[in-house]
Amino acid sequence: MEQTDLDTAVLDERLAAAKQASYRLARATTAEKDAALEQVSTLLRTRTADIVAANERDLDAGRASGLAAGLLDRLTLDERRVASIADAVLEVIGLTDPIGETLSGRTLPSGVRIDQVRVPLGVVGAIYEARPNVTIDIAVLALKSGNAVVLRGGSAAEQTNRVLISVLHDALDAVGLPAEAVQTVDDFGRAGARHLMQARDYVDVLIPRGSAGLIRAVVDEARVPVIETGAGVVHMFLDESAPEQWAVDLVHNAKVQRPSVCNALETLLVHRDAAERLLPSVIDRLEASGVTVHADERVRALRPEALPVTDDDWATEHMSLDISVGIVDSLDDALAHIRRYSTKHTESIITNDLGNAERFLNEVDAAAVMVNASTRFTDGAEFGFGAEVGISTQKLHARGPMGLPELTSTKWIVRGAGHVRA
Repeated sequence: MEQTDLDTAVLDERLAAAKQASYRLARATTAEKDAALEQVSTLLRTRTADIVAANERDLDAGRASGLAAGLLDRLTLDERRVASIADAVLEVIGLTDPIGETLSGRTLPSGVRIDQVRVPLGVVGAIYEARPNVTIDIAVLALKSGNAVVLRGGSAAEQTNRVLISVLHDALDAVGLPAEAVQTVDDFGRAGARHLMQARDYVDVLIPRGSAGLIRAVVDEARVPVIETGAGVVHMFLDESAPEQWAVDLVHNAKVQRPSVCNALETLLVHRDAAERLLPSVIDRLEASGVTVHADERVRALRPEALPVTDDDWATEHMSLDISVGIVDSLDDALAHIRRYSTKHTESIITNDLGNAERFLNEVDAAAVMVNASTRFTDGAEFGFGAEVGISTQKLHARGPMGLPELTSTKWIVRGAGHVRA
């Protein structure tokens, strides 16, 4: 259970231990780090029953407390999902270790040699909610990139995360790396999370993953530098040339495959000249899968049974089988709507018009912009990262799915032979 009183001395000991462990990880070899990750994958498989049992206790508590269906889906770890996480860990092993990579270098006229090389960030703090898979995703990417990590996974996944963190500790111990490289502040509750956000002496960067409310709270309260990962009010625009079968398949996949995730479609915009041709079959397919349509007046003229859309609907990340649908007069109107409501996560256009495609790619301001593809592709695993720390929607340091390189900084290495500046 969460502690009601914050013992700052104990918490600072954990953070200091993570900082100390980060120095060892910074000089760990690729072989050492990969061996730890292989142990993580193995232990996930051998302890699947314990993980699933702990997860079921969290799910029971979540149902009893009225946790939303989308959050319950994110919280769930069954045998298949645990196996998928274990497979993703092995994929991270196969990725190139970024540490020590030389990004640029040259010899100056003075004879001094300078090189810019990748180095770990140091200690990465992560605050997230009801997503136990993130415990493993963030930890293994942090370890592979030479970083220690401090986790706040939230009370909804408390039982599951306890087992997962024991897996991480045992894996590090097994290969001789410090188990202190993975820390948690879950037992300190929200007060622990706030302390983590203020811990500039120990934590180098903070990454929140979760609802828009959680991310805003972290950005507002943190004194540690924050990499924002955003909520996904994700749009798809069907222009006047969009092929009907593409429209049906892509809208359905983007909305229905897994509606609780941040790259799921939330708003569908359709050009007025394509509405009568495309909307009947698109909406039929959605409704057959249980999707509730929230529509503007022009869409409701075609589908009177649709619910009226509100301004709040346009701005909402539903994380459920709900979608907002509107008809626009032009590409300009679609772009204006996206600019107003987008959270700058993922936006997609379905078109056979090359000019429209290029305008959309050039003018939409988002971490991922797509042509004729489902928004569900915005994902670290799909992009070949093995896993992801999150999907950054800001513009400094990292943007889009964050893998190993995004968990590094750089430093300049200068080599001389008694050189002095003239």
